Amino acid sequence: MKTVLFVCTGNICRSPMAEVIFNHRVGPDAGWEATSAGTFAGLGSPASDHAEKAVGELDLDLSGHRSKPLTPELVNRCNLIVAMTDGHRFHILREFPGVANKVCLIKSFGTSKVPADITDPYGGSLNVYRKTRDEIDRALSDLILFIRRENH
Repeated sequence: MKTVLFVCTGNICRSPMAEVIFNHRVGPDAGWEATSAGTFAGLGSPASDHAEKAVGELDLDLSGHRSKPLTPELVNRCNLIVAMTDGHRFHILREFPGVANKVCLIKSFGTSKVPADITDPYGGSLNVYRKTRDEIDRALSDLILFIRRENH
């Protein structure tokens, strides 16, 4: 089983939403699973209420999510590290320079190949979280196609 690691700041909004949506969309037989962490995450915080509600509208569950910081062990065991923003990517590369070959931005897989950040919904309304969820979901379509092509 290969692992994709989604990274945001606090591991309570964007990266947990990406993790749960990715795992749902690829299914258990794809040979890939997702996890998530944060560049400045504490250990054990639940997903934000709005993140939980936003993915709940897709019949997905974040109630068991607990935040975790980015660690060398986690970084080294993952096959692909997907950052939500260029700032996160920069942080990962600064802290773990040996993994540059497996770090990318979530929006770098689309046909335009123009990397862009995922909007941070923290502190926003449920509607802002829905927009971020949908932005992540669209970006994941391209990432999943990339992974499937690489596997064949």
